[in-house]
Amino acid sequence: MLGGTVAYLMYTGVRQTAVYYITVEEFTQRRDQLVGEGVRVAGRVTPGSVERKWTPRGEELSFSLGDFKSDGSATPVLRVFYVGVVPDMFRNEGGSDVIVEGQYDGSILRAQSVLTSCPSKYEPMAPEGGAQAGGN
Repeated sequence: MLGGTVAYLMYTGVRQTAVYYITVEEFTQRRDQLVGEGVRVAGRVTPGSVERKWTPRGEELSFSLGDFKSDGSATPVLRVFYVGVVPDMFRNEGGSDVIVEGQYDGSILRAQSVLTSCPSKYEPMAPEGGAQAGGN
């Protein structure tokens, strides 16, 4: 009896904390099935969609999340609302690649966390005045 109870508690605990990791494209295909569920969605912040404001609860962040496009843009698919500490690498102008974790309510993903991914390509800053680094 005790073993069955422990197994049940472990199963329900794992089930409640399990979170899917999906792309925006996969989210779009399963949107209706994900209402009320905890999800983790990876995508790109749509340029021009970011709204930030300070409130007594903390910093509110709202933006549209789209799929990854090779030209650097994103097609808006999902509206995200988040209150908390915004990652340093999150760009206000949009274009950041992010992973958002939260609960989808049927129209908005109410995020508990927003993670940014590092740029995939390193590009050194151009030296000021055209001088080369370590120049003579």
